[in-house]
Amino acid sequence: MGKRVLVVDDEKLIVKGIRFSLEQDGMEIDAAYDGEEALALVKENTYDLILLDVMLPKLDGFEVCQQIREFSDVPIVMLTAKGEDMDKILGLEYGADDYITKPFNILEVKARIKAIMRRTGKRGRVETSGRVIMKGDMTIDCESRRVMIEDKEVNLTAKEFDLVELLATNPNKVYSRENLLNIVWGYEYPGDARTVDVHIRRLREKIEKNPSDPKYVQTKWGVGYYFRG
Repeated sequence: MGKRVLVVDDEKLIVKGIRFSLEQDGMEIDAAYDGEEALALVKENTYDLILLDVMLPKLDGFEVCQQIREFSDVPIVMLTAKGEDMDKILGLEYGADDYITKPFNILEVKARIKAIMRRTGKRGRVETSGRVIMKGDMTIDCESRRVMIEDKEVNLTAKEFDLVELLATNPNKVYSRENLLNIVWGYEYPGDARTVDVHIRRLREKIEKNPSDPKYVQTKWGVGYYFRG
């Protein structure tokens, strides 16, 4: 069965070009042309990946991404016409997995999509051990990819879960930002170390009672991050 991708862009020629190219690879493509339509489709269907433009009518791509992250960890790739670093980081901070800057080469888009699907596919195959990690008032269920704090589920993005699972599985081991970028995002990821800092900060906001004085995810100054064992 082919992978199912949702393409969200208000420029119909771009959607048409992406749809044609991805269908050549056997993927099933749905299209949305504004933010509200995109949200409705994601709530009604199951997708393997979403290509999401930033500049959209009704709801912009960041708002759409943020709302999707409230109920799904489907991989999201932002399409942005802006090249500034902070715009890219902002997109990732809302829970996106990757970004591609317009104008783009469709071959680059296809390569990025396949890389993300390989990573998420591997992730699904590996996590079948039923392993549960318990520390303090936090429980991490690696098979169902759920995190509970005091028996209340915390809604993490896919990348936030990957980070806390990796760190908690290897307590007291310090990972540099570059290590985390390579392990969690993959060697072909084009971002930089600030991406890791943004995700760690958002992770702490969700799992720590006092994010500025964290109990679980610790900083080793000048080196990186580790999980207190």
